[in-house]
Amino acid sequence: MTLFPGVALVTGAASGIGRATALSFAQEGCLKICICDRDAAGLQETAQQISSISKDVEVSIKEVDMLQEDQIVALMDGVVAQWGRVDYAVNAAGVVGNGQRSTSTSAAQFDLTNGVNYRGAWLMSRSELAQMLKQDPLPSHDGRPGNRGAIVNIASQLGVVGRPDAPAYCASKAAVIGMTKCDAIDYSKDNIRVNCVCPGVTATPMTQGDPVFLKKLQPAIDIAPMGRMGTAQEIADACLWLCSSKATFVQGHALVVDGGYVIN
Repeated sequence: MTLFPGVALVTGAASGIGRATALSFAQEGCLKICICDRDAAGLQETAQQISSISKDVEVSIKEVDMLQEDQIVALMDGVVAQWGRVDYAVNAAGVVGNGQRSTSTSAAQFDLTNGVNYRGAWLMSRSELAQMLKQDPLPSHDGRPGNRGAIVNIASQLGVVGRPDAPAYCASKAAVIGMTKCDAIDYSKDNIRVNCVCPGVTATPMTQGDPVFLKKLQPAIDIAPMGRMGTAQEIADACLWLCSSKATFVQGHALVVDGGYVIN
């Protein structure tokens, strides 16, 4: 029996952690997966990779900009019209920020970083919560009481600690952690779980595409006791566990997956 008999929704699914999470849902037997991003070509590639895992998976491709509330509302309406519910939601869409101190950061740059990373995650989570309130729990893998739904927001180790040249980014990810904890309190009585994963430096196109940016990340890699980048699959594994009925008593948690960076 699959741990994921319901409907999964993953934002930021055109690459990186979002793609790895969508593929992992398919690998673990979820047969209804909605993938969302503003990168249409990347979404098509993700969908092809899902199909190579299993032809039985129904994939819904939704091109959406996390800055646009109307697109997020339309996305959720479309998923519910197609499948009637959303059971597992991983909100992985994000940007890295401008990599500058506050005095070198414009208000527009700050607004973009927080608009995607925090406001976009809030808009998406709000829509997911509204739908989950309307649905009954699915059966769990071992007969324990299930949840109405599970949401995982992608924050960052930099929502827990700071680093140089990242005030907008760190603030946006700290906000995601705070939002997650508050929503977990508010919706516990409704049997909906809300958690977040806080990745360390992870090997994705976002972190590896620019050699200058990668060089700036090297000190963070060196600080972590494990001394390496994480993989997108390692972050996806944490997301799927939090979504699964093996985590029915985990609520409002910020799960740090960073090779030990924050403990050093």
